[in-house]
Amino acid sequence: MKQVSITFLVITFTGLLAIGCGNNTTATTDSAIAFNAAAMKIIIQKNNDAFMKAHITRDTSILNSMYTKDAKVFAPNSEVISDRATIKAMNLKWVNYDIKEARENSTALYGNEEYLIDEGTYYMSFGADSIVDKGKYLN
Repeated sequence: MKQVSITFLVITFTGLLAIGCGNNTTATTDSAIAFNAAAMKIIIQKNNDAFMKAHITRDTSILNSMYTKDAKVFAPNSEVISDRATIKAMNLKWVNYDIKEARENSTALYGNEEYLIDEGTYYMSFGADSIVDKGKYLN
């Protein structure tokens, strides 16, 4: 009787282990297939274009909607901005710089379907004297 119980436990454990391992492999493979970095780059570039156009057209409603609830802004020559009210005030200030031309160019993507970092460069001209600002960004 003891031999039958041990054999039953070994078969049951081996079966559960095989089923459990099989499910993990499938989930990982499906997830890897579902994420498409090239498609994400296109979406990100469209969002970047809309973001820069909103600066030119002074559309703060679009700008404000593009920041996540936990967004942090590392603007030049200022403290880190992390609350919604300050981000809205910053956007209002920036659109009043009379931005004439603005563009972002995504140059690299890092990450996966959960966390994706967009690295790129930007160009902006603004004000009566058409001041030019060039730089780099991480989103």
